[in-house]
Amino acid sequence: MSDSARRRPLAVFDIDNTLSDTAHRQHFLERRPRDWKGFFGAAPDDPPLTHGVSLALASAHECEVVYLTGRPERCRADTLEWLERHGLPEGRVWMRGNQDRRPARTTKLEVLQRLARSRDVRVLVDDDELVCQAARAAGFTVLLAEWAAEAPELKVAQEGEGRT
Repeated sequence: MSDSARRRPLAVFDIDNTLSDTAHRQHFLERRPRDWKGFFGAAPDDPPLTHGVSLALASAHECEVVYLTGRPERCRADTLEWLERHGLPEGRVWMRGNQDRRPARTTKLEVLQRLARSRDVRVLVDDDELVCQAARAAGFTVLLAEWAAEAPELKVAQEGEGRT
């Protein structure tokens, strides 16, 4: 990476319900116990969310786009393939450790702070209100992704179970 590319600000995008529409796999989270294998296994079939994808593509003109997802590391190959298939900008993908069950607002804020030590983080785009609140409170510019359908079971899982 050139020095000028290294100096470009970062635009940080969540994936689920920001770039990808998870509505078709919500039913896996409505079961008890939740079917996490089924939920993540169905992720390659997520349709793209046009608004989020357009925003990522537009951001790539001025920023380096990176992805910050609560998906576990074991989903990396499927996630990279999905991003490429839907024409999203190339970028680093930060994922949750397979056994990390901390709330998304904790894990994502840690990564944002790590990124901000060496780069300007221009914006975080995420659908999780608690992640956005934590990032905003830490001084980051945030855009709440409100273009996906409500996903109440996903919100519970993000914050209560540290799964996505």
